[in-house]
Amino acid sequence: MPLNRKAKVSSSMEAPDGITPVWLAKLCLNFEVPGLWVQSGLFRERMFRVMSRFLSNATNRIDSKGRVSVPAAFRSVLAQRNVQELYCFQDFVFPAISVGGPDLLERFERQISAEDPFSPDANEMSLLIHGGGIFMKLDAEGRLMVTDFIRDFTGISDEVAFVGRADHFQLWQPQAFQAAQMQARGGRRLAGGRS
Repeated sequence: MPLNRKAKVSSSMEAPDGITPVWLAKLCLNFEVPGLWVQSGLFRERMFRVMSRFLSNATNRIDSKGRVSVPAAFRSVLAQRNVQELYCFQDFVFPAISVGGPDLLERFERQISAEDPFSPDANEMSLLIHGGGIFMKLDAEGRLMVTDFIRDFTGISDEVAFVGRADHFQLWQPQAFQAAQMQARGGRRLAGGRS
């Protein structure tokens, strides 16, 4: 089956030290194979969803002006999603600030609009997502201002743990994140019957 070349593969497409998932995705997006699902756009859509998730965690120090650098991997996901403004809200379960794009707020608002606007559920949800949320922006260097809104709710002082949560990420006080992660692991061991 012949390959139809869509674009010239640049030198930046060369696989560093072997094939990586990112390199393979870039390569596949630059070639069309007639008759395969790659042409349908389904492959591109699936690769976008796979590559545009917030994963892992990192801890960064707050600078003397109260700013913290958002990890490059998280900034990359924000850029892929074309997020210009960050919706930040006080998490419903953990002492963390959850951060996503406006689409995250819109998802919550759809849930509220499905309820009777005078119901206790709708009012409680609005209180949490509107009353406990703000919009923020990164500066030109990819830094976020660590405001009192963030510090007061999380206990963050001089370092921020960035924690991926698939469609959004969270800002944690590092020791609180480690404790919550250990507790979650312990709970999973108990639930799974493992020691």
